[in-house]
Amino acid sequence: MVEAAWIVVALIGAGTLLERASFLVFGGRLQLPDVVQQGLRYVPAAVLSALVLPGLVQPGSDGLPDAARLAAGVVAALVAWRTHGALLTLVAGMATLWLLRWLGL
Repeated sequence: MVEAAWIVVALIGAGTLLERASFLVFGGRLQLPDVVQQGLRYVPAAVLSALVLPGLVQPGSDGLPDAARLAAGVVAALVAWRTHGALLTLVAGMATLWLLRWLGL
């Protein structure tokens, strides 16, 4: 059973490697349609939203979303919208969260 599991893991890993390598090998020869290229522009924002939003709305001990996290998320979103800088957005959001936690909110 253990050997079969390792074989499955190895096959899945090889498949993932081949899929990723195909874009490197055939990327210059493969021309994606314009509609696909336009759609791919939204992938980073969608992935980032999928990673960040669950942490923002995670319920606290009372079952409601944490107000400090939501406030930090709003501040970070405003900074991102105005500056388009990832580092400044991260610093502003974390500073807001830490300040609100320090104040006991």
